[in-house]
Amino acid sequence: MSSTPVTAPVIARPQRARVIAYVLALVVVVVFTLIAFGLHGKTGDGPGYFQRGDQAAMIGLGLCAAAGILLMTRPKVEADAQGVRVRNIIGSYDLPWEVVRAVTFGRGAPWLTLDLHDDEKVAVMAVQMSDKEYAVKAAKRLRALHTASLTPTVVE
Repeated sequence: MSSTPVTAPVIARPQRARVIAYVLALVVVVVFTLIAFGLHGKTGDGPGYFQRGDQAAMIGLGLCAAAGILLMTRPKVEADAQGVRVRNIIGSYDLPWEVVRAVTFGRGAPWLTLDLHDDEKVAVMAVQMSDKEYAVKAAKRLRALHTASLTPTVVE
């Protein structure tokens, strides 16, 4: 019989930042749409007039800005006994636990980091200090998985 520590997989996403991003993206689209409907008549002292294309372009700019804001909802971390998969705003990492030296939440750091054996650090933007208890629980669960991966398996 083998005794291996059983630790449930971890999936975490930022909580507070996601809500703020969704609300802000909606506000940006609404504001740009209102501005677009306000674009009519002469452009100033010159001979130019606002056209429908100008209104569509303004709405398009609002949608592009909202898409940029929604990138803040992308971070996610998934971990299990084999390793950890980190998806940040830009870039992703798929790391086995063997390359991770420590799971740290530095004093004043905005998010959790994975310290690797080659002295590199990987930001885990999905676990943010602003999420308070949620972040603490996720960090503890990630540390437990990391610790469990370091413990040798006993085979009898």
